[in-house]
Amino acid sequence: MGPGKGSEIHARKNRRANAILVALGVIVVALAIFSFLVGRYPISPDKVVCMLAGQIAPIDAFWTDQEATIFFNVRLPRVVLALLVGCCLASAGAAYQGTFQNPLVSPDILGASQGAAFGAAVAILLGLGSFGISALAFGFAILTVMLVVAVAQAARGNQVLTVVLAGVMVSSLFSAGVSFTKLIADPTDQLPAITYWLMGSLTGAKPADITLAAPPMAFGLIALYVLRWRINILTMGDEEASTMGVNTKRLRMVIIIAATLVTAASVAVTGMIGWVGLVIPHLSRMLIGSDHRKLMPASMLMGAGFLLLVDDVSRLLTTAEIPIGILTAFIGAPFFLYLITREGRK
Repeated sequence: MGPGKGSEIHARKNRRANAILVALGVIVVALAIFSFLVGRYPISPDKVVCMLAGQIAPIDAFWTDQEATIFFNVRLPRVVLALLVGCCLASAGAAYQGTFQNPLVSPDILGASQGAAFGAAVAILLGLGSFGISALAFGFAILTVMLVVAVAQAARGNQVLTVVLAGVMVSSLFSAGVSFTKLIADPTDQLPAITYWLMGSLTGAKPADITLAAPPMAFGLIALYVLRWRINILTMGDEEASTMGVNTKRLRMVIIIAATLVTAASVAVTGMIGWVGLVIPHLSRMLIGSDHRKLMPASMLMGAGFLLLVDDVSRLLTTAEIPIGILTAFIGAPFFLYLITREGRK
């Protein structure tokens, strides 16, 4: 194959990847508009558009106060949070899978989810409000990963392996802590609250949740997007990356910090929503390839759209909302079994 033919194939693949990214972006926008319209109290499209435009330019209100309250206090925060959390979990999963060179890694590999669960359980035991629960969950998630990194730094041997093993052990420790808090919780109110939080849900999403989660999410997402091409280097292995002048240890730590920030912020405001960070990067990889320059934005868009779609199903399927963590597990577990069987055949 001549150099001209190779360049033509590369350009064709690049155009195809760009077209897929544009299509994913259009789908996410369409899903967001659909999510604004539907619910137990439907709102017409013209009212949605005018209520949003009314925040920029003066428009005579032709909607009721009830519709405005539902849209701004309930539906808008929920849709925005679903987009942000889906984007964060999927991008963290793609980053971890590339960094650790393991396709079965998910965002909770370093124990951030279990740390957040323990922090939330403690906050519920202490009788803190929703903001206190989210803040303590975020703090314990960061603390958990810091502990994992400290243990991995103290251990000798393969850094990737020690980080993963430390994550499994620390996650198990905090999981035991969650079980203990459930044991001593008041069974009439505290225990149901802890159990429901662990299921993961976007019910009751508030603007304050977005205010709390948005800064670490933005910082982590920007870092992962900027460094996405460097993840390609890490997938080659530490030795080959070092020959290219890349400090793999420092680069891996920066990516872990960024992925941890978005994971901790997501879990802190929604509870434990599993499988998104495992399933979506694989679906994106099947669709767009393994080049993280395209895989990362594809995972972000697909993750946002996926979680928004699942949340719509949880709202509309039954009169009582199904926790979104249950629905993502129903989808993720069969896909995980498919991955295991496919790897076994290979």
